[in-house]
Amino acid sequence: MFKELGVQLRTSLAAMAVFTLLCGLLFPGAVTLVGQILFPHQANGSLIEVRGKKAGSELIGQPFDDPKYFWGRPSATSPFAYNAASSSGSNLGPTNPALIDSVRERVEVLRKADPEMADAPVPMDLVTASGSGLDPHISPAGAEYQVARVAKARGLDPAKLRDWVAQNTQGRWLGFIGDPGVNVLKLNLALDALPESARTTPR
Repeated sequence: MFKELGVQLRTSLAAMAVFTLLCGLLFPGAVTLVGQILFPHQANGSLIEVRGKKAGSELIGQPFDDPKYFWGRPSATSPFAYNAASSSGSNLGPTNPALIDSVRERVEVLRKADPEMADAPVPMDLVTASGSGLDPHISPAGAEYQVARVAKARGLDPAKLRDWVAQNTQGRWLGFIGDPGVNVLKLNLALDALPESARTTPR
């Protein structure tokens, strides 16, 4: 009996050691190596650098509230917005009074910030958080709603600003999967990089 138990114990320990080596070291190491060689940008967090400094990730939204910037989707993560260590949605249903009140407040904020769009419908993605709370994109309609405000704050031609929005709009994956989206961080960084000559009105 004890001899059989010893054999089973040695077999179990050997199997654990083999699978620990394969699944815990060799496979993760191989995947990491392949990722660093073939997809270094994605493997390192899809980080965006500006003048040698990390400005953020293409995959995680950031809070913007300055009129000269496009604003992203609200975030329901805690204890602060766009907390990548606590990805979550609000889990509030469409009839929940708390969600209805928060949407109304966000609509009011947007309309005050964009008086020229006060009578226009507010795109849903500008007043509701995504399921992850980290979505870095807004819809083309969400960007269009903000064009007048950003153009005025920066002294830009609205038509030209729409061109820059289009340049930072990602289409459907493979042409038919998902919806087009505007990466808010990349768009705002592109606007910050514009030369003085791009403005149509002096500051």
